[in-house]
Amino acid sequence: MTSSTARRLAVCVTVCAALVVALLVWRSVHAEPSDADFPQTTGHGAAFDGATGPNVVVVMADDMRADDLMFMPSMGELVGDHGLTFQNSFSPYPLCCPARTSFLTGRYAHNHHVYWHEEPYGYGAFDDSKTIATSLQAAGYETGYIGKYLNRYGPAKSKVSGGPSYKYVPEGWTDWRASIDRVEGVGVHGSTYDYMDTPFNVNGKVDNRYKGDYNTDVIGDFSVEMAQRFAKQDNPFFMMVNYVAPHSGGPIEDDDPASYLDVGTPAVPKSVRGRFDDLITRGSGMPKDGGPSEADISDKPRAFSEDPEPDAQLREAIAESTRQRAEAISVMDGQVERLIKELKRSGEWDDTVFMFTSDNGFYLGEHRRRGGKVRAHEPSLRVPFVVTGPGMREKADRNDPITTIDISASILDLADAEPPYAADGTSRLTTMRRGDQGWVTPVVNEATNTGRLGPRPRGFSGPRTSIGIRTARYSYIRSATSEDELYDLQRDPLEMENVDDAPAYAAVRRSLLKVWWKTRNCVGAECQVPLPPALRADPATEAALTTTYWDSIREAYGFE
Repeated sequence: MTSSTARRLAVCVTVCAALVVALLVWRSVHAEPSDADFPQTTGHGAAFDGATGPNVVVVMADDMRADDLMFMPSMGELVGDHGLTFQNSFSPYPLCCPARTSFLTGRYAHNHHVYWHEEPYGYGAFDDSKTIATSLQAAGYETGYIGKYLNRYGPAKSKVSGGPSYKYVPEGWTDWRASIDRVEGVGVHGSTYDYMDTPFNVNGKVDNRYKGDYNTDVIGDFSVEMAQRFAKQDNPFFMMVNYVAPHSGGPIEDDDPASYLDVGTPAVPKSVRGRFDDLITRGSGMPKDGGPSEADISDKPRAFSEDPEPDAQLREAIAESTRQRAEAISVMDGQVERLIKELKRSGEWDDTVFMFTSDNGFYLGEHRRRGGKVRAHEPSLRVPFVVTGPGMREKADRNDPITTIDISASILDLADAEPPYAADGTSRLTTMRRGDQGWVTPVVNEATNTGRLGPRPRGFSGPRTSIGIRTARYSYIRSATSEDELYDLQRDPLEMENVDDAPAYAAVRRSLLKVWWKTRNCVGAECQVPLPPALRADPATEAALTTTYWDSIREAYGFE
């Protein structure tokens, strides 16, 4: 063999080897999951034959407001009419990543340290080695996760493994089917926020078969299939089903508002376009009398003064956003109906606690905001929460407060499971089963990136720029920009008048400030410090305050 022939042979062998490796990589990324990828038992749950708690199914929407429940008639018929609607449900950090991490860990953001959805935070900042899933699995539960996880899950490295996250499966999950954010250079197309091309990590393998399929439908299919699989097991199960709807996402559609208006919309299938055109003629947070969003914005932090009063073009853009969000929610409603019907068909419904909520609320015109969340005003803080289950099948309202971390604590209480960390929230099972107990502890809220910083006032350190206290009557928001806000929600449910500097509220402010100092860095039981008597509300008082709030919202903004 000549030297030139040998060189050609060596090149050929090298090229062939590279092609084989490339093919194997492609197959590992694109291969359709087989039955072996959906284990029939975890091995963990099988060691706990004595698990007797109910099944728990949690469905979580993305960016859904509390008043958006009106666009889910099936949810109302199947859950609301046969369960409990919490009228004071809050996201303590109204932003996707911090809120979802709070649900999974039962901790406020100042304890789990996922403060934002972008680097250096997002998924790469989340230690998910101990979560509600590991606790429930240790108690004998099969556990399943579907849909959106945290922003940057996929492109970010896992804080636990140190490796790429797009094939990483966190501890504690029997069946894992999480969507992946856009990952470059590994042959994966689409992303969590591409409604028509969403890739998933299915138990450690990338499932990238859904180009052209609406992701709400894909997640719905996953949820029905998972419910069928779990129904065949002996152990109780926990399912967390996470929809992207109604969060904004692509692809861009012809009726989307102009990009320069900075008003996001979700992509929706043609089958629902125009479904709410006759009902929704303005944004959910724009006054139905056609008046200004907020004529005088001078009492708000400086960042709000940068937003002009919406003109006719912007009003129509907010209205279009509201319409498309409602359309996306209605598709999700249909998929939730499918899941509930499957649980009933399999016989599991009678022993299932079913919960529906969202990671955060959303502005749709209030305080001149064309969209967004994060800040601690009511449209951003408030989220839907409805629940039904054994002993909770009668239609009723609850006025006691419940937060994202309280929901986690309640689930662990139902399962008789130990929390993964000292719980910042508290179980609301007593409220669910026996009725309102009164509003006796504060709801803490927090955020970052809420304004331009100068010298920080005492009490602020680290990333947080807003820390607030919510009681039955008052919302008190302290800011690292020294632009504090205090609202008397009994007299001003729409939060139009900041009374932080009003002499008549000086005593209230002092009392709230004392609570603020006690809870701003709270851990575990410290977060449940009792309010001073003057700030508490017994069940009758909180019911009256809640009725006043929602009556005022409907009068100002409600759709007929």
